[in-house]
Amino acid sequence: MSGGNGGQPGCELCAAARLTEWFHEDDMCWVAECEVCSVPLVVWKRHDPSPDAATRARLHEVLLGVVDRYFTDEVYVDDNMRQIPDHYHAHARGRGKWGSQPLTRRDAGPEGTVAPC
Repeated sequence: MSGGNGGQPGCELCAAARLTEWFHEDDMCWVAECEVCSVPLVVWKRHDPSPDAATRARLHEVLLGVVDRYFTDEVYVDDNMRQIPDHYHAHARGRGKWGSQPLTRRDAGPEGTVAPC
């Protein structure tokens, strides 16, 4: 894992395997499509479930910036960490969509893929 505190052995989020599309990465976090529910999620690079309020706000800001850039849906931030409760992460879920329904991409082609720039 780049950045953060070196990671926790066995933690999928610390491993940060690039199994899906990644939208953003910086020294604090990364944003990618969730492998389980196919919506964008932000992952704090520090293996800790409880960021302070300022860090949490910044993580949500980064996530919502990715949504604004790549998707058209109105979303809410869901940081109920169901499957990995010991490493902070949050999902952007579409308002009016059921939990794991993918968001609508900007400039999506007929198969839902993003048109090349």
